[in-house]
Amino acid sequence: MSARRLADHPIHLDRDAGAAVESPISGREWYDGYVARHVEDGDAARLVSQYTFNESWDVWEMHPRGAEVVLCVRGAMILLQQFSDGRVEKVTLGPGEYAINPPGVWHTADIGPGGAEAVFITAGVGTEHCARRPGGGAPADWIAAE
Repeated sequence: MSARRLADHPIHLDRDAGAAVESPISGREWYDGYVARHVEDGDAARLVSQYTFNESWDVWEMHPRGAEVVLCVRGAMILLQQFSDGRVEKVTLGPGEYAINPPGVWHTADIGPGGAEAVFITAGVGTEHCARRPGGGAPADWIAAE
């Protein structure tokens, strides 16, 4: 087997402790296909991926059926996590530092000057997204106001 770049080819970890190379991520539709391809692994499935960011995220996301590990490998990022009680915690990550997004916790990231790169180990089944709104705030704030 030849070496591969994680940023180009994410890894699927299955329920039986196996690992498989995935095709390059090509957008949100790719994730739907990923879940469909590995439906037999259910909540035990994990996606290992790597991304480079040059600006803060424009969405919040939430993984309802499993935790996500976020490992910063270059640069700096501030992970914002909104818990079910409404509190928002900020976790600053530098190279080699990680944080865990517990199941059901909405999260987003602000990226430091010079960008950042991170590895994610994600329980992706049922993942939800919502856009970050101008002026800030977190998803529960908007839901309560609507």
